[in-house]
Amino acid sequence: MFIDSLLAGGLQFMSALFITCVGLGAAVAVGLFVMDISQTRDAVRRNYPVIGRFRYVFSMLGEFFRQYFFAMDREEMPFNRAERDWVDRSARKSNNTVAFGSTRNLTATGSVIFVNCAFPTLTEDAVEMVPMEIGPHCRNPYVAPSFFNISGMSYGALSTPAVRALSRGAAQAGCWLNTGEGGLSPHHLEGGCDIVFQIGTAKYGVRNPDGSLSDDRLREVAAHEAVRMFELKLSQGAKPGKGGILPGAKVTAEIAGIRGIREGEDSISPNRHPEIRTVPQLLDMIGRIRDVSGKPAGFKSVIGDVDWLEEMCIEIHGRGIESAPDFITVDGGDGGTGAAPMPLIDNVGLSVREALPMLSDTLHRYGLRERIRVIASGKLITPAEVGWALATGADFVTSARGFMFALGCIQSLKCNKNTCPTGITTHNARLQKGLDPTEKSVRVASYCRKLIREVQVISHSCGVVRPRLMTRRHVRVVQSDGRSVPMNVLCPMPEVLPEYSDP
Repeated sequence: MFIDSLLAGGLQFMSALFITCVGLGAAVAVGLFVMDISQTRDAVRRNYPVIGRFRYVFSMLGEFFRQYFFAMDREEMPFNRAERDWVDRSARKSNNTVAFGSTRNLTATGSVIFVNCAFPTLTEDAVEMVPMEIGPHCRNPYVAPSFFNISGMSYGALSTPAVRALSRGAAQAGCWLNTGEGGLSPHHLEGGCDIVFQIGTAKYGVRNPDGSLSDDRLREVAAHEAVRMFELKLSQGAKPGKGGILPGAKVTAEIAGIRGIREGEDSISPNRHPEIRTVPQLLDMIGRIRDVSGKPAGFKSVIGDVDWLEEMCIEIHGRGIESAPDFITVDGGDGGTGAAPMPLIDNVGLSVREALPMLSDTLHRYGLRERIRVIASGKLITPAEVGWALATGADFVTSARGFMFALGCIQSLKCNKNTCPTGITTHNARLQKGLDPTEKSVRVASYCRKLIREVQVISHSCGVVRPRLMTRRHVRVVQSDGRSVPMNVLCPMPEVLPEYSDP
């Protein structure tokens, strides 16, 4: 009897609960129906009340469904599943070999093929990375140990645990960490890695109240032994001609203090340095930063118009070789960012594939290639891409999104919001809990080491003992007819102009 009564009571409760839920659901549907049919902003919802809302739900979720269920390994943009999986396996120290053949279309126009030799380099003949000096005319030149490093990502765009993980991971791997334009935070310093301080157009961290460069603040930053170089950012790949954008939701009290701005307000940098409008003024600023800090100074830029590069080279020879930037970072128009207008992301600036050889050739033609180090950036996250950059003319390669994938980024495309599900680009404390700096720093270091090791594998296959010895003759580029042509034929290294050659 007791059990029967209990069952009967349970059934009555479930029935009542069901009826209540149905009633609430009906009430909500009626409310949405009235709202949709009476509003005038959205034609779909007005013509198809309630049902029309599913269009936006499916549209919003479409990018996630495509990633997991519909896209092939080599289809997605900006990075496909094969690329992301390679980084993830490298970061986790998992088996990174593949079976049964390549899933990549090897005959697509523009595909890069490295030229293996008949007698590859033996392991015992291989040479480890040779450190390279930057800034020989500085009081404190930087001898950079690694050719692969972490590109600029500012504290603010990235979360606290993400910056801490990158700092520790960079120290473990022996590479440098670029601060991005958001200034120097304690989280950059805690790992003990080498740091490149980026000076953006708003000069966060080294600015006077009016936004101009402060020599005193510059000296304070340079006093940190870990800060090895200063990079003046003219432009970046995802938004050339547009300053940095940090939404107010991500401007916490700490970030506002570091940057010298107001908490909770959008942080929008000028679209260029107000005091730099000519090549001579650019060289003046580079010289000022180098003189005040005592450390190497260079600049980062997207290449579009190239005439100014030749003007710069001529101006350098007129002033003296020591006036040259110690390095130039060339960023491709396919670079990434947390927030930028789509027209700039899609349609402005040359890709690094075109810009890097143009820059390297211009410096070589004017006899400045050995004086100015070239750093390549922009969607270079796999060994083949990094190997191509070194063979084409880069001394160093930096990556931002590659290291984001190492941190656990799933390409959810929410960087411009405060809702990153992996805790990398959000300041939501609940979401940040998923990112453990200790564990993720190991992944950062593992990815860096694995990439360097596999670039070395490519160079050994080409018969050279270390990656920087690869040249354009070690690369072939597939043409529209499916046949490949040596890169040194497509893009031959120019002769040094007679007036700028050594006597």
